[in-house]
Amino acid sequence: MDTESTHSGYSYHSSRSGRSNRHGDRSRERHKASGSKDSVRSERSVVINPPDSPSQDSPVHNGEPLPGEPTPTADEGDEAQDDNWGETTTAVTGTSELSISQEEVVGLGKEMYDRTESFRRYLPLAVGSCVGLLVLATPLAFLLLPAVMWPDRLQACGAACEGLFLSIAFKLLILLMAMWALFLKPGRASLPRVCVYRAFLTTLTLLLTMSYWLFYGVRILDAQDEDYHGIVQFAVSLVDSQLFVHYLAVVLLELRHLQPCYSASVMRSTDGETRQYNIGQLSIQKAALSILEYYYRDFPLHNPALLSASKHRAAKHLAGLKVYNVDGAQPGNGNQSRAMVTAAAKRKDSAHNELYYEEADYERRVRKRRARLVVAVEEAFTHVRRMKKEDEHATPSDIMDVREAALAIFPSMARALQKYLRTTRRQHSHSMESIQKHLAFCLVNNMSPKAFLEAYLAPGPTLQYGPERWMADQWTLVSEASVTGGIKEGSEFLLKCLDFSLAVTIKGIPYIRLTEEYVDLKSHKFILLLQSETSV
Repeated sequence: MDTESTHSGYSYHSSRSGRSNRHGDRSRERHKASGSKDSVRSERSVVINPPDSPSQDSPVHNGEPLPGEPTPTADEGDEAQDDNWGETTTAVTGTSELSISQEEVVGLGKEMYDRTESFRRYLPLAVGSCVGLLVLATPLAFLLLPAVMWPDRLQACGAACEGLFLSIAFKLLILLMAMWALFLKPGRASLPRVCVYRAFLTTLTLLLTMSYWLFYGVRILDAQDEDYHGIVQFAVSLVDSQLFVHYLAVVLLELRHLQPCYSASVMRSTDGETRQYNIGQLSIQKAALSILEYYYRDFPLHNPALLSASKHRAAKHLAGLKVYNVDGAQPGNGNQSRAMVTAAAKRKDSAHNELYYEEADYERRVRKRRARLVVAVEEAFTHVRRMKKEDEHATPSDIMDVREAALAIFPSMARALQKYLRTTRRQHSHSMESIQKHLAFCLVNNMSPKAFLEAYLAPGPTLQYGPERWMADQWTLVSEASVTGGIKEGSEFLLKCLDFSLAVTIKGIPYIRLTEEYVDLKSHKFILLLQSETSV
């Protein structure tokens, strides 16, 4: 019995030792593999320190206790850890009840931006309204305060004084209309900085008004001046000063930039579309606003689908190249890339032929689709004219509405129009609803098929399409100089949008010198001598 138990115990320890050794070999192999993986990891990887190693009192070999050693307690863990624990360990952390997701953070930031944007949009209008009310109410307060505070001590107002009342009334009416026309109008855009001239005029107006109030309080209110005619003349002088300030505002805000002084070259980054514009003395942010207004009017709609042809062509060239490993070696990425670039350089002689035939085939398909579209639209409009003549003899209940007529003839041209727009890669610019609306507009105004097709045969300006194509709230002004400073010779700035950017270069218009050359009318006279010997 003792022998069997001893043999059983020996067999148990031997089997455990064998499994332990095999497990140790596998662990060392995994350790080597993990070490090779860790060596190629990025420097940004997180390194987690391992837990404390077992003490000498309770040594552990390959995750199992050695024979004859005590078993680790339950506090130290019932199961041994793997060598790759750093990659498989899960850390349990506490979760706060006030946690917030990333989507909620983004939504909160967007909501705060929308509120700030609305505040910045209506703040200049609110400040202008308050300043305007102060300007209009001040002369009236100058006239009413003496009559309310010491009416018994005021001198009588004669005919000249009453005439000044009429002058103040009409001047205030003119000033009110001028302020409404110049300042109280909806803003065209939200600029990144405050307009320097508007801030200067607002400060000047407040300084002028406060100066008059200070003089009025010291010399009239404290002294309780009895000369009401002088008080009225003081109010008239204030209104005259306000009118001169408004004239200065018209010169600075509306007239100064009308004379062209610079030529702005605007180039779109994706397709190189370029336009030239003459602008006057403007700040950089005002010049950027004017250029964006010109862009929406003159530049054709940006179509990123047309710009992917060169990328597809380059990808096709690289996809046609294969690298074979002849010697069985493991080439690096640099060698493979170098081999592909070398092979592509050898094929560059045939690249222009492929480009030529691709463009010729594309133009052929466009002409084919265009011819089919023109024929389909002409047949549809001919059918409408024929039905219009028949409706003249029909009863009013049988006459079809213009919207219904557009819906009736649209299917006959829809397929040809859809294929043409897909071929020219402009199908995303026109929706079915917009096409039907444009067709109904052409039918109401009795337009020709060519007038209907003009909106689809060639890309139009950006404003021709819907507001979803404008991207008016996605522009960013990038400038090395201050955007409130004026433009000058050699100024450069960038207008960035979602998919492209506009590079603007400012050049000065040259000074032109004209000279006059007088031409005497008598110098154009000549004599024709005919010889009698000629055959004429």
